[in-house]
Amino acid sequence: MDIAKLSTMMSMSKIQSDVGMAMLSKQLDTFKDLGQGLVETLDATPSASAMELSVNPAVGGNIDISV
Repeated sequence: MDIAKLSTMMSMSKIQSDVGMAMLSKQLDTFKDLGQGLVETLDATPSASAMELSVNPAVGGNIDISV
């Protein structure tokens, strides 16, 4: 095999690998941002139990158990 051709093929392979890694890194950053936004949205939203207690404060306060 020709040395120049092998060198060119190896260089192209490295470039493709570098581009792939850069794209994966960018995707990871995007998913981190989306996850952080989701966490902030969930933290800002009142939970279902908090809303239930505001409507029916007596519900779920006592448990009757008989054995």
